[in-house]
Parts: sequence; structure tokens; C-alpha cells
Amino acid sequence: QVQLVESGGGLVQPGGSLRLSCTASRTMYNDDTMGWYRQAPGKQRDMVATITSDGATGYEHSVKGRFTVTRDNAKNTVYLQMNSLRPEDTAVYYCHVFNEYGQQYWGQGTQVTVSS
Repeated sequence: QVQLVESGGGLVQPGGSLRLSCTASRTMYNDDTMGWYRQAPGKQRDMVATITSDGATGYEHSVKGRFTVTRDNAKNTVYLQMNSLRPEDTAVYYCHVFNEYGQQYWGQGTQVTVSS
């Protein structure tokens, strides 16, 4: 079992920035992909960004060029730097880990609200 603890959400004005962090309770191995999903009210949970242990990244189309996912393997931590935030980025953001064995884990979620 893996516990994921997130931090860094909050209220920000349009155009502002936030950085989310997520730390795992065990060592992240080479086959552990870390990332972020988000879920807005009344909508499904969608992938935002992922990063493999060797740094390969993937992004949802609407966040490309604005969000950056990074990972510190020594700290078992994944980050999501969010710039140029828009009201439509408002959602609960969830940290996610999965591996090739079909195991996956979720954080408790952190609220991000973009509003003036």
C-alpha cells in the first residue's frame, strides 16, 4: 500500500500560479509512473500530467505550455507547477501513482480554485 500526501492547493486569481506537491510513503521504483488528475464538479476525473521515473512526461492538451510536472525520486515526490491559471482549471487535483503490475494509488485530493 502507498499513501500519497498532497499539498499546495488554494485560491488564485486568473493568470496566477500555484505549485502542487505530492509525497509518497514508500520509495518510487523505476516502474512507478507518477502524475496528476483533476475533477471539476459534475465532470469525470481526467489526466492532467504524468511523469515516468526517467523523466518522460505527458500532458493533457489544454495545459501544455502552462503546467510543468517534475519529479524528485530521492524524495519520492512529484510536483505540478501551474502557471497562467484559468477559471476552467478549477477542480480537485489528485496525485496518482501506477505501475506495470496494475497497481494504482490515489491521494486525497487538493482543491484549486481560480477566480477573481
